[in-house]
Amino acid sequence: MPRFQPDNLEYNKILYVRVSEMAKKKGCTPAQLSLAWIHHQGNDVVPIPGATKIENLEENIGALFIKLTPEEMDEIESITSSISIKGAHNIASMLTYRDIETPLLSSWSA
Repeated sequence: MPRFQPDNLEYNKILYVRVSEMAKKKGCTPAQLSLAWIHHQGNDVVPIPGATKIENLEENIGALFIKLTPEEMDEIESITSSISIKGAHNIASMLTYRDIETPLLSSWSA
């Protein structure tokens, strides 16, 4: 994936390092801080994190108990708006499947 090529990865680490530093001060993991930030975006925003291990699920649940002050929200906004991620997330050939509309069930015939 282009985002994880050496030059892009080195540049993109800047965001991770800054979020990690803030998470350490807050006493949580970077993933928890990220999820907490999403939770604080409003009642109509819900993160959908993935978890392949029970430990990851427990860590994700821990984000629900992290309270962010308006100043902390501003700091995260400042971090995320000052850094643009380099490299596409997906390989171009995979984008074909990204925005596919599923046909309505009623349009299928048995």
